[in-house]
Amino acid sequence: MNLALPALVPALPALGAAATLATGRRAPGLARPLAIVPVAVSAVLALVVALQLGTGQTLDAATRLTPTGGPDIALGIHLDGFSSLISVLVGLVATCVQVYSTAYLKDDPRYPSYAALVSLFTAAMFLVVYSGDLIVLLVGWEVMGICSYFLIGHHWETADARSASLKAFLVTKLGDVPFLFGIFLLGADAGSFRIPDVLTAATDGRLGHPTLIALLLLAGVAGKSAQFPLHTWLPDAMAGPTPVSALIHAATMVAAGIYLVARLLPVFLLSGAALVVLAVMAAVTMIGSALCALAQDDLKRVLAYSTVGQLGYMAGALASGDREASVFHLVSHGAFKALLFLAAGVVIHAAHTNSISAMSRMPGLRRRVPDAYWTMGIALVALVGLPPFSGFFSKEAVLTAAEHAANGEALTNGLGPASAVPQTAGWIVLISAGLTALITAAYATRLFLVAFHGPAAAAGAAAPAGPEADAPYSPEVDEADPATAEPPAMRWPLWVLAVPTMGFGVAGLRSDWLPALLDGGSLRPSAVTAVTGTGLALVGVLLAYGAWRSATARLGAGRPARAAEGRVPGQAGAPAAEVIVADPGRTLLGPLFGPARHGFGVDRLYSTLFVRPVTAAARLVRFLDREVVETYVRSGGLGANLLGRAVRLAQTGNAQTYLSALLAGVVLLAVLVAV
Repeated sequence: MNLALPALVPALPALGAAATLATGRRAPGLARPLAIVPVAVSAVLALVVALQLGTGQTLDAATRLTPTGGPDIALGIHLDGFSSLISVLVGLVATCVQVYSTAYLKDDPRYPSYAALVSLFTAAMFLVVYSGDLIVLLVGWEVMGICSYFLIGHHWETADARSASLKAFLVTKLGDVPFLFGIFLLGADAGSFRIPDVLTAATDGRLGHPTLIALLLLAGVAGKSAQFPLHTWLPDAMAGPTPVSALIHAATMVAAGIYLVARLLPVFLLSGAALVVLAVMAAVTMIGSALCALAQDDLKRVLAYSTVGQLGYMAGALASGDREASVFHLVSHGAFKALLFLAAGVVIHAAHTNSISAMSRMPGLRRRVPDAYWTMGIALVALVGLPPFSGFFSKEAVLTAAEHAANGEALTNGLGPASAVPQTAGWIVLISAGLTALITAAYATRLFLVAFHGPAAAAGAAAPAGPEADAPYSPEVDEADPATAEPPAMRWPLWVLAVPTMGFGVAGLRSDWLPALLDGGSLRPSAVTAVTGTGLALVGVLLAYGAWRSATARLGAGRPARAAEGRVPGQAGAPAAEVIVADPGRTLLGPLFGPARHGFGVDRLYSTLFVRPVTAAARLVRFLDREVVETYVRSGGLGANLLGRAVRLAQTGNAQTYLSALLAGVVLLAVLVAV
């Protein structure tokens, strides 16, 4: 293979970003082609590289960048089935997002900078996927972090966007600090930062601190992939533009942590304790985020918590020792979650609000956005995990991996012995994943029914037009007139992403080319997990549907006349009055509804444990600096000032006074000498 091809994949979006920034103000008309063409060409090149590499093949190439006095830093490329598959996903989603953004942000004066940041973000993710050196991977990792900060805060004139971008940056950096030390320690133990050398050292048992390394790396993964306890930034990040959510929170940045663990899984297999920690982290993330998603009123926050939970599935598969199942679900989820976010953008554009309770009071919403209605339905079925959609096969692969790990037969596919995976980790993942499958089906059904099939409320003050009272809400600045039909650039990417959402699982497993592309193990679901997982999903659907019918009947018993057709709710904060809506989430969660709506108070807990003490310490330092340290400084200055004044009093300008003082001094000295 010509090395120029994989080198161009990350280089082209980076060059496109530079060109867009250079010409954005002078020639705004060039911003859109400069945003789309380089990313689209990179997506095609990524596909060409994957086809040329084939299945079961790897490519390693490196050149030393600089000596360090220890392990050298090399600019290297490491290609295999995992990097090929994920690079194709990144290219596809990034291209769809760039095309979609040309219409979604068509009147945004900051579109050139936005498009440049999306291109740079895409280049950084390609660098992470293709990199054969951990330090170069770290560069791409951090570039993604700073790009996400600017993209989430794109609408910086709003307080929500400013605080969300800052929170995302700080929380992910909190995980990146131990992650950096983990990379340094891993390179020191392995004697190299090159990924093939690190894996060889892990296989040969030459790592001296595998548990410490794995735990340090997991801190960075928890931050970047929004796993408990560093997951709180992701729901708030919905204040950014919807296409950013589709890119960052589906196929790129949040997937980077999962990809890193999959790439370095032989290192983690050396530490059973780290795998148990990963399993617990995944279990808490899965169940907690699914419960939170069931209580949210903001459409994008539902999808955000859903993303957190599905990332927990991927982490659970890794804790079970099966990176094939994890990456399979990563790619499957990347397609249908990007589709969900882009479809949500179309719905928000039409409804002029993020609130699903407000959407439920808009008769005819699904007829206004038929493309978004059907594609969102397809993506939600894939999220639930019903056959034959891709989410069914990838979710069942995770459950199968957990089942084998629980039985002591972990599917490590030759990366390590099956005994390296504790059975405890398998049981934790299996039980939590099964429960999450049920809750996922419930919140997906609730979202679809409440947003598109809710009964219209009465007109006037009885039906406030905003979201539910006291509901977390991240309003997005409207970039288009809701009275205008969605342009083709916002519709055809939905159907492009619907294709892998529907057919990736069947196409990948029918001829077994997907397992051959990865580690060669089986990705077909076992009969037990297939029946159990599908059964739990169907139970979740039926429970949500039954609760919705019950809530609708209770609401309809006293409902006044139908609201005006096509009413557009205003996009405002939560109203003072409680909104009455047929919400099955209240029935299903009961007393947990309130805590789940607010993330079980994790943000409040962090504020109490960390933010307030740090703020109090800062105030103490400020007091000590201003009232103590500055007092001494001012006192020193005051003493010098008083001395100067005293000396100035002696300077009278009278020669007789000076002569008298001189004679007095001479006499005094003479007396002292004589004595």
